Amino acid sequence: MRCPGLIRVQAPGVSFHALRHDGGIVLVDCGFVGGVGLLARALRLAGWEHLPLTGIVLTHGHLDHILNVGRLAAATGAWIAAPRLDSAHYEGRAVYRGASRVTGVLESLGRPLLGFQAFAPDRWIDDGDEIEVWDGLRAIHLPGHTAGHMGYYCERHRLLFCADLFASYPGFSHLPPAIFNVDGAMVRASVVRALALDPVGVLPNHGDSVEPELHLSRLHALARRQGLA
Repeated sequence: MRCPGLIRVQAPGVSFHALRHDGGIVLVDCGFVGGVGLLARALRLAGWEHLPLTGIVLTHGHLDHILNVGRLAAATGAWIAAPRLDSAHYEGRAVYRGASRVTGVLESLGRPLLGFQAFAPDRWIDDGDEIEVWDGLRAIHLPGHTAGHMGYYCERHRLLFCADLFASYPGFSHLPPAIFNVDGAMVRASVVRALALDPVGVLPNHGDSVEPELHLSRLHALARRQGLA
């Protein structure tokens, strides 16, 4: 599946996506360490290096997705749209409970070490909101990983940006580990909701660079192993 105006910024740990829209670029998440350099390289390879960064759409508030947001927005003037329920993450004051306190400790160490800049979104995103970028994106609330964890569905391409709903690797596709989730049962319910959209492809942030259709087949297989299909 090749969609015009879409590139994946591939990174070893967490990838993100760039969309071409109205003569500029809108990012879906901003990556982690090295993400700014990887973005510049991906834009050069696509021949998009001359296009301005105009917007940033976030899927959730974990540091490996938002580390570069403040820096990029300050440098470019890009607007930021983000899930409302993860607001504390953008301020660097998210509270973690249970097993996810491990993530809280790691982020509290990582924010000052990696130069995280707190930021305030220009637009709050809630379930069902329509975002008029690319070929149109609809916000799909897929909670469990974080309270506000959001996917974005493009009806025209039947393609779902599914964020951290699952990790997609050959022979090792899996739900996110408990230390990264606020509610594991909600993650499972979110898998069911995502598949009910009947997409033809999904784009996870954690995974290899195969086509969206193969990522989707892995998600279906994972759902069957989990007794969700």
